Amino acid sequence: MEHTHEIEPEQVVHNKRSIDQLKGNLELIIKGKSAQVDLVITSLVAGGHVLMEDNPGTGKTVLAKTLAASIGGGAQFKRVQFTPDLLPMDLLGSFIFDEKNTDFVFKKGPLFCNILLADEINRASPKVQSALLEAMAESQITMGDQTHKLEDLFFTVATQNPIEMEGTYPLPAAQLDRFYMKIYFGYVNEETELEIYSNYQNIHNKLRDLQSVINLQDVIQAQQEAANIEVHPEIIKAVSNIVRATRVHPGVQLGASPRSGIIFLKCLRAYAYLNQREFVVEDDIKALCFAVLEHRLEYKSKDGKDAALQQILDTELNRLNGLKIS
Repeated sequence: MEHTHEIEPEQVVHNKRSIDQLKGNLELIIKGKSAQVDLVITSLVAGGHVLMEDNPGTGKTVLAKTLAASIGGGAQFKRVQFTPDLLPMDLLGSFIFDEKNTDFVFKKGPLFCNILLADEINRASPKVQSALLEAMAESQITMGDQTHKLEDLFFTVATQNPIEMEGTYPLPAAQLDRFYMKIYFGYVNEETELEIYSNYQNIHNKLRDLQSVINLQDVIQAQQEAANIEVHPEIIKAVSNIVRATRVHPGVQLGASPRSGIIFLKCLRAYAYLNQREFVVEDDIKALCFAVLEHRLEYKSKDGKDAALQQILDTELNRLNGLKIS
């Protein structure tokens, strides 16, 4: 698929310096995970939330803390360690009695922030996990007959260990669907791991002394600008074809919803924005498809889940290949 026009650097709408510095800040601490860093920033700019899954000790929590430290301008960061005894009110807040005014007043919980680290989210009960649904989907919390709006920027970074591990609860499908992306960290290569061992004290000091490089309003403006990135009708058709194909593929038990397609398009725009383009290309679909869709599907066989989505993706990329878009 070819574009017939070139985009000059001065035409690119986003603030390259701030975004590059944000990525650079993350990569000062998170070594050997450039692709994962890109996906986290893409989710942020797309206005969604991200779920990071992998074994303990692979850097998931450190990435979230580094992201929070990199955003200034009054951005509030809260961390909640999810445990089996956590209650919904520990997230949402609760009413307490004000003796002075002889009335109950609402005391806000940690969800009232800009960046929330929900650490080891699958160690809490499904009831607590479900307490996040309204906040993540609608940026608001309802307590009794009162609805409280969350901040203009509300970004949840949730981490989880593989569900096969002892003491974990699988996230319900409705909760998973609220995450724009699910990212797998994996282990770094031998060279990067050796570098981490040689410089872990220096990396720790860098995290402690990390300075913010982008402010809250910059992030909100980036979200607004990314929403204006061009998506050609053929790209939209490709997203539609992929989403619809998941519902009829013999290897998929439960396919993706129309909301999945909307989120896919938002992420494609954000990813193009980060790559200093004013348009989405087919390679963006390839880069994001698994992160956006894989966790939304239920497969008939665990062994065939990657093969099913890969087959759907390859079919659509083959259709797009060679198309000329003006």
